[in-house]
Amino acid sequence: MAEPLLTFEDFTPGEVAEYGDWLVDREDMVAFAREFDPQPMHLSEEAARGTMLGELIASGWYTIALLMRINCEHMLLHAASLGAPGVESVEWLAPVRAGDRLRVRRTTIATRPSKSRPEMGLVTFAFEVINQNGVVAMRQVNPVMLGRRDRSAA
Repeated sequence: MAEPLLTFEDFTPGEVAEYGDWLVDREDMVAFAREFDPQPMHLSEEAARGTMLGELIASGWYTIALLMRINCEHMLLHAASLGAPGVESVEWLAPVRAGDRLRVRRTTIATRPSKSRPEMGLVTFAFEVINQNGVVAMRQVNPVMLGRRDRSAA
């Protein structure tokens, strides 16, 4: 029997959950940069030496992609997710490096039933990507559209 899907009603403002354990692989990180963000600090240690940080770091877009992967594995693929209408904010707060172990802290900021689509509600989350030292490397805030378990409550 399939596990029940998380729905709009399963999220309460103030709720915090932590999940994931993703090891940042240097080759994957550099391959992503080569294709999508070929700035020197993302391509090689040698090229990165002349940049502001002076070392190889992950593209912020790679970090966002990892956040999406971790969220899919631990929440979205187990939820009645209907997509997202956009992202309110993204902040890259600390560099992500090869060998870092990342996890996600998800905080439910707000919930509201849709007025125009009673079968769904919007849940606004803050997602923090945290490294093995407890440093928040990235923060993203965005609403997610989720199916409702109880449509009569709309």
